[in-house]
Amino acid sequence: MVRTPEPFSRVTVEREGEAGAAWLAALPVLVDELLERWECVPHGEVMHGGVGLVVPVRRRAAGESAVLKVSFPHPGNVHEPDAFAAWDGRGAVLLHERDDERFAMLLERVRSSTLAEVGDNDEVMSVAGRLSRRLAVAAPPGLPRLRERAGAWERELRTDAEELTHTLPPRAVDAAVATVRELGRHQPDLMVHGDLHARNILRADREPWLAVDPKGCAGDPAHDGGTLLKTRALTLMDADDPVRAARRALDIFAESAGIDRERARRWAHLHAVQAAFWARRHGFRVARGGPLLDRVTAFADSLAVSLVERGPRPVI
Repeated sequence: MVRTPEPFSRVTVEREGEAGAAWLAALPVLVDELLERWECVPHGEVMHGGVGLVVPVRRRAAGESAVLKVSFPHPGNVHEPDAFAAWDGRGAVLLHERDDERFAMLLERVRSSTLAEVGDNDEVMSVAGRLSRRLAVAAPPGLPRLRERAGAWERELRTDAEELTHTLPPRAVDAAVATVRELGRHQPDLMVHGDLHARNILRADREPWLAVDPKGCAGDPAHDGGTLLKTRALTLMDADDPVRAARRALDIFAESAGIDRERARRWAHLHAVQAAFWARRHGFRVARGGPLLDRVTAFADSLAVSLVERGPRPVI
């Protein structure tokens, strides 16, 4: 019987309470049932992400390596297998089997090293951009559309601007609202990863890099550029000129992804404004308070103001 790592159990209970404890209690039996049903045997150290247990396995019939992923039932995980099915291995790991009721999948096994371990930020943005281009296939019906969130985005922007103490100039907030109205409400029906960051891009054998852990939604691929840029904040903040470094990173992503730079800039600006407000209201997982949160908030503010102004583009 597979043992659940203690850190994963602890975090799950802290986040989900009694429901998490009950799910964890049933998880070993569930994993055994899935291993038997999909004719697999454990083959390697059990791993985990934020919400899912990952068991390396070997398939008995084919003799190939794979991983069994079982996630805590949550609305954010519902469409992950749909995304893998739509991509069919194009830029992402292959989906071998799925059990949607149990939030379980049998997936292609890749390496444990991630794009986050690459020290060259230009390379990180370039690899992520090329993957984003490959993932931008036609989205099947039934997936959530990012345009459906536009109304909530606008309400949150206006509420935060009124309720929070902040230093963002009105033009920065107005530009974010304009992006929601002009880009957010009218998006293409293309696959979007939804949580594209360097730790969700892993080294592989079938291809150099493959994406994992998608949210599975449809919309504008340029939206993922803003998501990626936001997750690179701590790295970019160490640059001599953090804002210039961020603009360069965004340009590299846009060129590699084959998307319009102005469109990428507008989405990144919206993300920056949202991050500036989120920092003040909630903090971040990597910085709940103190000097680091102050630095991250100041960087989000600076980036939000900078991306309103088009100015000269960095040379790539």
